[in-house]
Amino acid sequence: MAQRISADEKQPFLSHLKELRNRILICIVATGIAFIITYYFKERIFAFLMEPFIRVMPEKSSFIFTGVTEAFITYFKISVVAALFLGAPVILYEFWMFVSPGLYEKERRYVYPFIFWGSICFICGALFCYYTVMPFIYKFFVSYAADFIIPMPDLKSYMGLTLKLLIIFGLIFQLPLVAFYLSKAGIITSTMLSKKRGYAILAIFILSAIVTPPDVVSQLLMALPMWGLYELSILIARVFGKKGIKNEES
Repeated sequence: MAQRISADEKQPFLSHLKELRNRILICIVATGIAFIITYYFKERIFAFLMEPFIRVMPEKSSFIFTGVTEAFITYFKISVVAALFLGAPVILYEFWMFVSPGLYEKERRYVYPFIFWGSICFICGALFCYYTVMPFIYKFFVSYAADFIIPMPDLKSYMGLTLKLLIIFGLIFQLPLVAFYLSKAGIITSTMLSKKRGYAILAIFILSAIVTPPDVVSQLLMALPMWGLYELSILIARVFGKKGIKNEES
């Protein structure tokens, strides 16, 4: 009897593993199809990502690659990242279909808006980085050029920094959205966030120092928007937060 119960208990687990495998395969296929598209347009994507530096690039300056495969790997990496962005709706949908059976009906209603607004916030963060932050950063670095110091950045380091900044700012701009949902659920309050402001600012500047190049300009260009988004999160929690929750003293 015990063996039969144990076997019965294994069936749901195995079925979940099979479902997870199928959904992962769908995500891989969707990303693969997206990769074919993005690799076809790799030169245009590459040119778009190079534009912030090209605008401030001095005369006689150019990009270089020092490894035989470096240019190919750079194009490949760009195509993969772009394919993940392009295939994100399918990936998020498959993830949602996998976890939704374990959610309450009320919780399910918030998922689609979260995916939609999360995508919007991510795009806004990436665009803010592309049009505001990156031009300042690269102009600052290029300002150290001279007649005998000509910038010759290699593709690998430039594209690695560019993609990292775009992804980081896309994630940073999720903060107000996360604050909205956590405050609606009563997990956080505006008073709680206000009391932790000092620790949050310290954490913001530490994080900025870790993930940005080692110069004050880059750190400030990341830290100040994060600080502003934190203050916006406090306002959002105050306006949309769950009412009737007693704020605890820290």
